[in-house]
This record gives sequence, C-alpha cells and structure tokens, in this order.
Amino acid sequence: MDSAINIARAQFAVTTIFHITWPLLTIGLSLFMLIMEALWLKTGNETYYRHVRYWSKIFIVVFGIGVASGIPLEFQFGANWSRFATAGGEIMGSLLAFEASMSFALEAAFLAVFVFGWDRVGRRMHLFSNAMVAFGASLSALWIMSANSWMQTPAGITTSGGKIAVTNFAAAIFNSDLPVAFTHIWVAAIETTLFFIAGICAWNILNHRNTDFFLKAFKVMVIVGILVTPLQIVLGDASALTVAKNQPTKSAAMEAHWETNPPGVGAPWIVIGWPDQAGQNNLWQLTIPDGLSILNTHSLSGQVTGLNEFPVTDQPPVVLPFFAFRLMVLLGIVMVLLILLAIWLWLRKKLSSDFVPRNRLFWRGWIYAIPVGFIATWCGWVVREVGRQPWVIYGLMRTSDGVSPNVPVGTVISSFVLFTVIYAVLLAAFIYFTRRILIKGPDLSSPMPKQIRKSSPQSS
Repeated sequence: MDSAINIARAQFAVTTIFHITWPLLTIGLSLFMLIMEALWLKTGNETYYRHVRYWSKIFIVVFGIGVASGIPLEFQFGANWSRFATAGGEIMGSLLAFEASMSFALEAAFLAVFVFGWDRVGRRMHLFSNAMVAFGASLSALWIMSANSWMQTPAGITTSGGKIAVTNFAAAIFNSDLPVAFTHIWVAAIETTLFFIAGICAWNILNHRNTDFFLKAFKVMVIVGILVTPLQIVLGDASALTVAKNQPTKSAAMEAHWETNPPGVGAPWIVIGWPDQAGQNNLWQLTIPDGLSILNTHSLSGQVTGLNEFPVTDQPPVVLPFFAFRLMVLLGIVMVLLILLAIWLWLRKKLSSDFVPRNRLFWRGWIYAIPVGFIATWCGWVVREVGRQPWVIYGLMRTSDGVSPNVPVGTVISSFVLFTVIYAVLLAAFIYFTRRILIKGPDLSSPMPKQIRKSSPQSS
C-alpha cells in the first residue's frame, strides 16, 4: 500500500465487492417477486400477494443502494485508470453505455410502474412491469459481465500504437469467457438471494412471527434451491474448465499448482496447504491423488500446466486466489447440505409450524447462513480478478500500464477513505431500513388492489 497503483487497486476492490452485493439481491429478489405474483394471479391465494408487497420494500432499499454504490465505479476508470480507459475505451465505454441506457433505464422505468401501479394498471400490465424489472436487472448483469469477460478474454479487436480498436463488436461482446461467466454469476445471484430470503423467513419462524406466512416463502426457496444448488456446482466445474483453457496462470494460481505433471501421471488436487510464492512451491499440503487432473481435464492422468512454466513477472498472486477458491467451494457444499436437510425434514412432514420448537437448531442454521451466498460470491470475484493479474486486459495490457500517470498517492488515499466512509453510511442505511421492515413485519390486512379484487378469487 505504498504506491498509487496498489491503493487504486485496493480502492477498486473494495468498491466493487461492496457494489456487487446489491445487484445480487436485485436479480434474485426481482425473480422471487415475479414468481410470487405469478402464483398469486394463477391461484388467487392472497398470501402470495402479501409476499410481493413485503419483499418489494426490501427490494427498493437494495435497488437504491445499488445505484448509489455503482456510480463511483465508473468514475474510477477516468480518475485512477485513465490509460486503461484510453486504450480500451471503445469497447468498455460502449458496454457500460449499453448497461445504463438499455438495462438500468428499463429496470428503473418499470420499477416505478411496479411500485406505484397496483391501483393504476391492470393485473397483466403489473405482472409485465414485474417481469421487466427482473429482465432489466439480469440484462444489466449481462452487459457488466460482458465488459469484465472481455478483460479476461479480449476478442474482436486490433491493437495499434497502444490503442485498441474494435473490429467485430459481436465477437467482443460475446467473447469466449462470457457464457459461463454470466451464467455462473446469474445463478449465484439467485442462490445468494435464496439464502437471504430463507434466512429472514427462518428468523421470523423461530420467533413465532407470522409462522405460516413465512413458511410458504421458505418452502418456495427450498424448491428453488433443489434446482439451483446442484446447477451451480455444474457451472463451477464449467467455469474452472474455461479458466484452465483461457487463463492457465489463473488456474494454476487458484490451485497452487507449481510443477506440470509428467505425461501419464495425474496431478494431485491440494485440499489445503500453504503456498510459498517466493520459493515457487508449497510449504505443506494435503492432497488427493490425481484430483486436479480429474477436475481440469476430466481424466486421471490429464496434464495440468504448472505456474513454473511462466515467468515470475507473469504470475498472479497465489495466496488470495488459492484460499478464496477453497472457501467458495466449502460454502457451496454448506448450501447444498442445508437444502438437503430441508428436503429431508419436508419429506418427513416436519417442515411445519407444529415442529418449529423441535427444530430450533435447523432454523438457527438458516439464519446463520444468510451471509453465506454473499461471501461465496465475493470469494469468486477475488479469484476472478486477482487471478487475472498482472494483466488489466489479459495478455494485452498490464495493470501497471493501465493506471493514471502522475496521480499523487495522497489523492488516491483521500478518495479511498471518502468512498469507504460513504459505503459505510450506505451499509448502515441498509441495516437501519431493513431492520425496520423486518420488525414491522408484513401487512396482512390492507385492502387488496382494486383491479384484482373484482376479478380474482382471494384466499389465505
């Protein structure tokens, strides 16, 4: 932390990790509200409507903080990373503009209809506005991931005099990293929100607050979890294969794999260990024979390139990706186990209000699991970004070449401190307003929307 580049990197890391928290929830909550509103219109069950209204309050808080926390990210490109912005501005500027004009604008416009249109538009229009909010949130993630994926696997360009010119926008946008990267983060958003919602439901259930109301949402989340948690494991495997193909240095760093295994001899997978980058080896390790060959090549003796094949100056840091990757995998396993436990209790007919006093440990486990999805996603982002080093555009521009020239260290420190304080205030605001919503609980007695009440049966 003694140079402008290191402080600029730390600043971007903090602001990115803070900001990514909120799009995860906007994607997941918008899809959850869409499911609940569709179920309400199909079944006429009033409880589904009450859930849409209840969770929309939290969604509005999350959306507002997401907007506020995202603005500084784009300004940092010009302030701290001007040479990167100059070189890659043709593609990066276009993709960020697409995100703002096509996705954010769509989401914000229909959010107004969704929030204020209950008694002003028909039920199909309101459901459509809900769907557009969900679509806009997901489309926003697509554009952002396209920009980041292009930095991982640049395509559709030519370079001349340090300037990058786009020759094929389709190839640049839909680069080889995008399909699995976007799908992986999109499913991560659903999985993270699943445990966020289920954890809040568990807190209410454990405290005997509208138990049957929150049990309904909890069961919907368990059903979603049955589909999402194993899918995320498959996508994680696909992501690892993509990284091994396109970024072998990142793949080797996240596995602390130093020596390329000889032909016919499988590479072991290191369950846990301590990488020593200075010595280009591990001080100690616990391994599974042939495990890395199985993971990276799907064969017992597949050859996996080691970090020693690359110059030290082209190697990423190892410690952070290595431990972040293992923590992400561990938390993914925890999420699968919690879903399996919930299914087991449900099949035994113990996922009901009558059995809450007997299953207190189970509900506490779900409360403690609220941050698990966030932490796992942050870890994945650390692996993705730190593992790309020393490149800001992989193979084309080093991070040291992308930073703004002649920016005093004190200036970067000042902006870093300022952003950190602002983000701390935003986090405090989220906690304050969300706590108020949770303590107040759902509104179960207000009149139903007029345009629905006349044409839809109601039951509780």
